[in-house]
Amino acid sequence: MPALKSLLSVLALAGTAVSCAHHGDTEVVPEHEREELLKKWDQEWSFSGIASFAHLRPVKCLVEPSEQYDIAIIGAPFDTAVSYRPGARFGPRAIRAASARQMSGTSYNTRAGINPYQSWAKITDCGDIPITPFDNGLAERQMYEAFLELGSRKVVNEAPNGKGNIGSGHPKLVTLGGDHSIALPALRALHKIYQKPITVLHFDAHLDTWNPVRYSAYWQSEQTQFNHGSFFHKASREGLICNSTSAHAGLRTRLTGVDDGDYTNPGPEQGFIRIHADDIDELGPMGVVETIMQRTGLDPEQPVYLSVDIDVLDPSTAPGTGTPEPGGWTTREFIRILRGLEKLNLVGADIVEVSPAYDNKGETTALAAAQVAFEIITSMVKSGVKEEIGSWYGRPVVEGSEDLEAESEVGKDEL
Repeated sequence: MPALKSLLSVLALAGTAVSCAHHGDTEVVPEHEREELLKKWDQEWSFSGIASFAHLRPVKCLVEPSEQYDIAIIGAPFDTAVSYRPGARFGPRAIRAASARQMSGTSYNTRAGINPYQSWAKITDCGDIPITPFDNGLAERQMYEAFLELGSRKVVNEAPNGKGNIGSGHPKLVTLGGDHSIALPALRALHKIYQKPITVLHFDAHLDTWNPVRYSAYWQSEQTQFNHGSFFHKASREGLICNSTSAHAGLRTRLTGVDDGDYTNPGPEQGFIRIHADDIDELGPMGVVETIMQRTGLDPEQPVYLSVDIDVLDPSTAPGTGTPEPGGWTTREFIRILRGLEKLNLVGADIVEVSPAYDNKGETTALAAAQVAFEIITSMVKSGVKEEIGSWYGRPVVEGSEDLEAESEVGKDEL
């Protein structure tokens, strides 16, 4: 009898719950009330809300096959291919948190004359790839399939200035790493989508073209080939990279052995030009830009992938990374270089090796990474705008107007 009473009580409660749920589902909010609610509550502060990138609407795109976008932010929380300090699996979360002051209504990029979040492109935070930490072979495959799926969807809005551009019909992915090995499955996916080798612009303290035997000549397996220092070696040997137009920049790594064999030994991965961190002293930021542009070119039929290891920055400003190297660029110098590359035909990008466990209290590494992502997204959006929208700090330079030209030059000098 007590058991029967308990069962009846449970059924009664279930009936009440169903009744309440049914009542809520059928209730329609009048339009005027809806408008009033939006006026009162449809806003956020930079410190409130769900921690998506730049407060963008978060969507688990991999389980929403109908979700479309022009630019997608995707997290790759993977760090089991590192050779030194782990922790970059928490990088996507840290970068998203650091992007909190980027809000749609307050993100006009003064250097570009455009708000990337309120222009022609639909930008979506697609969440994270659920990458296994237990099997690097499986993780590699998961990332490839995810990048291929997300990069193969139809765009929402074809870029107004996209005609004749190889990337105009495909969405662009900005990946938040994760260690740098994630670039290999990303390049495999891009090669599959565009059916040609990809130009790579690589900002890093390290070459990342090491033959895997550098780490161990004796203990070798298929999975030792996949690490965060050998992925460009593998990518080049697989024919994924257009070596004749690719570049390393920010280098200051030590080499193996007693000579410069890492630079001079012949191999398909040795086609990159190399710009060292010290070169900025002679060239200046714009000299670095000019060297890169001369190498990569502006061919609308040649896709460019931008890969940013946050250790390209000096550890004084970006300590939260897996393999820090003293003597790097400042955040200001690097952002200035990125701003000079806005006309590149970018089809994808990554920001990797942010390891928040080693960051400082001000979270300067994550802040720098979030700003790098903002600059890259801005350039992707601006490259698709048809009309001329201004120069530095949005000041249009009118031909024949000396005052405006002088004002523009002052703006440059201030940077």
